[in-house]
Amino acid sequence: MTTVSVRHAVHELMAFHSMTTMFGNPGSNELPFLKDLPARYILGLHEATVVAMADGYSQITDRPTLVNLHAASGTGNGLGALTNSAISRSKLVITAGQQVRDMIGPEVMLANVDAAALAKPLVHQSLEPLSAADVPRAFSQSVFAAEDGPVYLSVPYDDWDAEVPAALINQLSRTVTSATTVDPRTITELAMKLRASSSPVLVLGPDVDDARSWEITIALAEAHDLPVWAAPSLSRLPFPNQHPNFQGVLPAGIAPIGQILGAHDLALVIGAPVFRYHQWQPGEYLPETTELIQIGDDPAAAARAPFGDALIADPVETILALAEELGVTAHVPGEAHTRIEPAATSAMDGVLHPEEVFASLRETMPAQTRFVVESTSTNAAFWAQMDLRHSGSYFFPASGGLGWGLPAAMGIALADPDRPVVAIIGDGSAHYSISALRTAVEENIPVIIVLLRNGTYGALEWFADMLGVDKAPGLDLGEVDFVSIATGYQMGAEHADTTADLDRLIAEASERAREHRGPTFIEVNTEKTRPEKK
Repeated sequence: MTTVSVRHAVHELMAFHSMTTMFGNPGSNELPFLKDLPARYILGLHEATVVAMADGYSQITDRPTLVNLHAASGTGNGLGALTNSAISRSKLVITAGQQVRDMIGPEVMLANVDAAALAKPLVHQSLEPLSAADVPRAFSQSVFAAEDGPVYLSVPYDDWDAEVPAALINQLSRTVTSATTVDPRTITELAMKLRASSSPVLVLGPDVDDARSWEITIALAEAHDLPVWAAPSLSRLPFPNQHPNFQGVLPAGIAPIGQILGAHDLALVIGAPVFRYHQWQPGEYLPETTELIQIGDDPAAAARAPFGDALIADPVETILALAEELGVTAHVPGEAHTRIEPAATSAMDGVLHPEEVFASLRETMPAQTRFVVESTSTNAAFWAQMDLRHSGSYFFPASGGLGWGLPAAMGIALADPDRPVVAIIGDGSAHYSISALRTAVEENIPVIIVLLRNGTYGALEWFADMLGVDKAPGLDLGEVDFVSIATGYQMGAEHADTTADLDRLIAEASERAREHRGPTFIEVNTEKTRPEKK
């Protein structure tokens, strides 16, 4: 019987599934797996950075993406970023090294005790095979399971050199295909409810930020004059934010959402949980006069919703089927967008209002630009000035975990080099994953980083005011020279003092990115603003 190593078998399965890019930060337990690796290895200098890069990459490719972490310590470092991946259900196959089997029980150095429990509950499945011979099958299972969210696979490092039958490779080179379809009767009932409603409203979530449904969703809203809200705690934008039908992002409190949706007799929530609240603002979830129907493919989200009916179905396919039932056809959106008010300005020399920064990005960057945003205190300014008309234009950490945005932008740019990528990062966020700059330089990633520096955790100041916490400690970040830091990583970096400086630097960075000449870092001092308008 012909045999091959477990490592060879898994490498062949990687090739079968076209897993040609891996994100990792290796340790000693991982080295045997990495020998003769048949994939591009993207090195990150911290595990949270690695997970976030892979998360961004997976969100663009919509395919299982390989991550390689180091045992328990490396996994622990990556858990913060994994909170974002768990909420967005990003398709990550996280492999982690483990001590040799004979050394796990005594809990020696770098043993991952009870490894399968470590990443729970942040992963969809967590595995550590009971034998070396089962590692290839467990890897195959992980690839398929990752279609529903992150999966964790711990492998003792002596397993990689163990021998398994070569026939196992062909045996496991298999596919799993979902053939579920939307029930036509259910679609007919939805269409009847929409037609009969006197005041319907559409609430869209990140799961319908999809090129397949983008234009048909706009056409559906226009044909039935539907006000459109984005679901709260938004991680992807499912509808053009300056379209006349767009009402904004729902506030993340029980009482205000209940008041907003209570003005309607039918609320269709598509592609989002009901609801991802944040600040505690108790009140009535929804008046009895409003019927709410949640549509999504996450059974857990449907089960935990505190009110409303739920339909478990592919949200994109549901929109397409509903539009067809209603006789709505897709069209190229026109130019009938809301007029954008002039940007607020700063009265201080060398300091710009965030609206000035976003207006400059809107006017300078191509319409197809993808924006990765991790500057929470400037949310209101961002939505006031940006005009996002294409799917896949907005990305935000799904759980709110900081440090995701900077490396996620690297993964997004690697996955799709044809669309420009701008990372808008607050100085508080930047400290969490600043080492991602090294990966951008090493891999020559054409990402534009705009660092908004206001010297504080601005969103926490807003929360402290909301919660009545006077003079909370730990919010002052001081002045940090990020240009010097970026330069130290060998990245081209400059500071913008004026809007003219900023316009010039963004234009130059855009040209540099278009020519694939690597990353650019732009630092801007900005006024303190609130994440929501008063």
